Amino acid sequence: MSYDFKHSPAIDQVGIEERVARFNTRSIKKGTKVQGLKLALNMIDLTTLEGKDTEGKVKQMCYKAIHPHIAMPDLPTTAAVCVYPTMVKTAKDALKGSQVKVASVSTAFPSGNSTMQIKLLDTKFALDNGANEIDMVISRGEFLKGNYNFVFDEIASIKDLCKKYEARLKVIFETGEISTLDNVRRASDIAIYAGADFIKTSTGKIGVAATMPVTLVMLDAIKDYYIKTGIMVGMKPAGGISTAKSALQYLVMLHETLGNAWLDNKWFRFGASSLANDLILQLEKEARGVYFSKDYISVD
Repeated sequence: MSYDFKHSPAIDQVGIEERVARFNTRSIKKGTKVQGLKLALNMIDLTTLEGKDTEGKVKQMCYKAIHPHIAMPDLPTTAAVCVYPTMVKTAKDALKGSQVKVASVSTAFPSGNSTMQIKLLDTKFALDNGANEIDMVISRGEFLKGNYNFVFDEIASIKDLCKKYEARLKVIFETGEISTLDNVRRASDIAIYAGADFIKTSTGKIGVAATMPVTLVMLDAIKDYYIKTGIMVGMKPAGGISTAKSALQYLVMLHETLGNAWLDNKWFRFGASSLANDLILQLEKEARGVYFSKDYISVD
């Protein structure tokens, strides 16, 4: 489907911020809160993307993805684990028999500064080792130069490769680098029309990560595309979301912008590592009436 990316809708920043402020005033009652906390836990891509990652660390994270908290065996699993391509096989083996997906970053994550050949090889390596999902980064330099067709073609090429493996594609913008809400909307349109299954805010590797205004702009792009085509696209805010309260505010915004259909980990994810622990502590508090220390929960 053709689209003139130079004419993506202009964003009313004041209007976006006012809408976000309204979402943050919503009151969530006790029963609904527990449901929301469990839903948020089930939407997490539990993530480790460090130079010091080891097989042991990844295995421990995979165990936590399946068993978030041994003292509460009724908790849902996380949606996925997200690792570097070299750790995909380790994660795949550790998660065997579970419903937890393996996501892998690719395309010269986190900078995206490499050749298309290297980006395709990077992605193919992850897919060959069993990745169910690919989290690619766009070439922000090309985007900021206005070379929108380059970015579109790059995403479409990675999508074509993912299709061969029946893997889903998440496209990361690094919204802290592309800066403006107008740019966020344009990047969203480019990725969606190029075939992204999810659009994702950030790598988590720079200071500015996911924010509610940025996420709302991306949700609006998804909504407009759905109205036009009937095709659903997923959303993944990543980086900086570390509290249960914040996660619930994102879910309120998701529900009121896109509706019930997106309240499922097939269509919404949190890219997070520390968020799971705060969700577990809040669920313990709701179940037992006692708020435990963060030391009570495993770090991995």
